[in-house]
Amino acid sequence: MNKQITEFIEKYFLHFNAASLVDAADGYIKHLDEGGKMMITLAGAMSTAEMGKILAEMIRQDKVSIISCTGANLEEDIMNLVAHSHYKRVPNYRDLTAQDEWDLLEKGLNRVTDTCIPEEEAFRRLQDKIVKQWKAAEEAGKRFLPHEYMYQMLLSGDLEEFYEIDPKDSWMLAAAEKNLPIIVPGWEDSTMGNIFTSYCIKNELKTSTMKSGIEYMIFLTEWYRANSGGKGVGFFQIGGGIAGDFPICVVPMMYQDLEWEEVPFWSYFCQISDSTTSYGSYSGAVPNEKITWGKLDINTPKYIIESDATIVAPLIFAKILGW
Repeated sequence: MNKQITEFIEKYFLHFNAASLVDAADGYIKHLDEGGKMMITLAGAMSTAEMGKILAEMIRQDKVSIISCTGANLEEDIMNLVAHSHYKRVPNYRDLTAQDEWDLLEKGLNRVTDTCIPEEEAFRRLQDKIVKQWKAAEEAGKRFLPHEYMYQMLLSGDLEEFYEIDPKDSWMLAAAEKNLPIIVPGWEDSTMGNIFTSYCIKNELKTSTMKSGIEYMIFLTEWYRANSGGKGVGFFQIGGGIAGDFPICVVPMMYQDLEWEEVPFWSYFCQISDSTTSYGSYSGAVPNEKITWGKLDINTPKYIIESDATIVAPLIFAKILGW
């Protein structure tokens, strides 16, 4: 296999954050080679940044065992799948005035940095199909987690007529095809979460039809216990926030609150972040701080790369994939 990206990285990424990138990628590879499993957490707007183009391949090649992501990342990958041609890029976003922003709103364009998501083609196209899944479950007296409804929608084929990118570039579709476990803490603050809430307020759906964040933590507890033997489970965190904070707590919860003995620590840790720790930011806390919370062991391999995840993560993934 041609390994041009790997060879370039190893030749030129020699110091500072560049060297940390190499170390983290090599540590990830070593962890998998020794039989370990890996969680990847997605914060920010990584799906809108089209991280799916390479994350989908990571999923297909079994380089990731479980994902934790925000509700936005869960849905925005599918939005890009069905409405890509309607997205608008705004390269001069730093120069926009309040009036410019208002004009985008009136055009149904919701901006994420330099990219506008088209409300009608993305949100509403998804809404019709996902509401169908919610109502079918309720009528059958069934309840599912947020990502399970998304999987049902994708695997039903209901969206195929709207596909505007190569389906292999959708990480959610790759995950659905493998039935990859996903944790989605705080799903309620996503667009689909808001839509679900509106149907509950209108008495068209019951809140109980959607499983909760507590049920996600219970699910993660069961998954971690079943998968943390041997080399254990690593934690690869892209950005900060709830996507990382929620799942990493499962370890101290098990041995401190449940008082279970012999709960393995996370056995690898890497975070890509540009958060500033001196402002009291947990998202930017150095890995050693997590030792004090009972999440990482003294000997857990730890890496932090203070940089832009949209640049760093694809390079790390490329090295892991042997490109």
